[in-house]
Amino acid sequence: MKKVILKYVLFFSLATALLCGASCRKDFDFQPSSGNLEFSKDTVFLDTVFANISSSTYSLKVYNRSSEDIQIPTIRLENGLESNYRLNVDGASGKEFENVPLLAKDSLFIFIEVTTPLDEVNQNQFLYTDAIQFASTNATQKVELVTLIKDAIFLYPRELSDGTTETLLLGLDEQGNEIRIEGFFLEDDELIFTNEKPYVIYGYAAVPNERIASFQAGARVHFHKSSGILVSPNGSLQINGALSTDQELLENEVIFEGDRLEPEFATIPGQWGTIWFTPGSTENVINYLTIKNATIGLLVQGNGNFDSANLAITNSQIYNSLNANLRARTAKINAENLVLGGAGFVSALLGMGGDYNFNHTTIANYWQNGFRDTPGLIITNSEENAQNEIITSDLVNANFTNTIIDGNRRIELGLLKNDDALFQYNFNSCTIKFNDISNQFTENPLYDFENTLLFNSIFLNGELSFQNVSENNFSLMQNSIAIDNGNPQAAQLVPIDILGVSRANLPDIGVYEYTTEN
Repeated sequence: MKKVILKYVLFFSLATALLCGASCRKDFDFQPSSGNLEFSKDTVFLDTVFANISSSTYSLKVYNRSSEDIQIPTIRLENGLESNYRLNVDGASGKEFENVPLLAKDSLFIFIEVTTPLDEVNQNQFLYTDAIQFASTNATQKVELVTLIKDAIFLYPRELSDGTTETLLLGLDEQGNEIRIEGFFLEDDELIFTNEKPYVIYGYAAVPNERIASFQAGARVHFHKSSGILVSPNGSLQINGALSTDQELLENEVIFEGDRLEPEFATIPGQWGTIWFTPGSTENVINYLTIKNATIGLLVQGNGNFDSANLAITNSQIYNSLNANLRARTAKINAENLVLGGAGFVSALLGMGGDYNFNHTTIANYWQNGFRDTPGLIITNSEENAQNEIITSDLVNANFTNTIIDGNRRIELGLLKNDDALFQYNFNSCTIKFNDISNQFTENPLYDFENTLLFNSIFLNGELSFQNVSENNFSLMQNSIAIDNGNPQAAQLVPIDILGVSRANLPDIGVYEYTTEN
């Protein structure tokens, strides 16, 4: 029994010692910082942002290289509470922090953001600067903060008297309930988009009935999340871009993209909604437009009247859309020198019939952001409605001439025919990737590539040799099967390529003519 008690006393004494070591010790003895801090950067450059839009979060690491635990008396923004920068120091948010501890041989993170109010912007762009100050017993150390702020014209829905936001009526659902999206109608003085300042759109900017929204060469339009342009019945959209001399700057191109300007957002798909042509919109013309990082690049809805085109699009490129670059339904579209690059679902979906004419186009879906299990080009004359009923509409024409159909799947052409409606199509002088290694379509007459009424002068599974598919650069290299194999008569209708190169002699298939400068 005595031994048991001794063991218990010994255990209790040991436990007490351990507990005192953990909880009864004195606090760390922090010394005031003497100004010998080191930093991961001398200057933090926050990438370009629009006024009134928060930047991404940037980080700065602060090091205590000494063998002493220190306390930084003050960490603060030089411009104090008036600064447009915001800090987060080891989990605490604010603009000034006192007595910040930093253990020996340790470090702490500071996270930095900036938002500049519109009323502080008085020029198209300017550098906004501040500094983070670190006080010490000897001196004050600091790290500079620099951001390029761009001014813009902001277009957005009004806030209504009941506290809700302005919306657009799209129609009624099957129960008679209104279908609405956040948006607004453009006023008459907002219908001309110039190249003087970029535009930032929140919600859907709608072109009113019997109005034309026009975009001058060099216009830049940025869309917030779930935003876009909607063209009402009898309204029109006219993009008047022009050939640029600098293919990096694209100074004359009209560009539609998201409103995040930081480099890490440059290739993120689905940042904004779509350009939506509703049934009955008319005389829509697009020339030299680049659309990138949308959910659906162009959504074109026709009403079955094919007397005139719903959309004529030339010298344009759409890529990196989360869903589809071009999605059409019972529409009439004429396209020339059109690039449809990578997209998450399908590069071009021509659904529910229609009338389509594509000449010198490149449809090349090299999607880089995940798995894709659908062809790059899909053509249908039917669909399933909300009641699980199959409805059809005539495919009057789907003509593809001097067109590249390619991508990173084995089969990049999908033809879905319903016998209850017309399904008329023709491919002439095209390259088509259709590598049916499982012979799944051998007996399917839709893919009878020997039938010259459907397929004429077709180059199956040839080597295209593009410049850089990961960047949606589909210029041709010298060993491409597309070189000199275009139809000369069709090329006369589109005599120069998207870069202004002549197609006078032995035209190439696709948007780009091969040159030794490629």
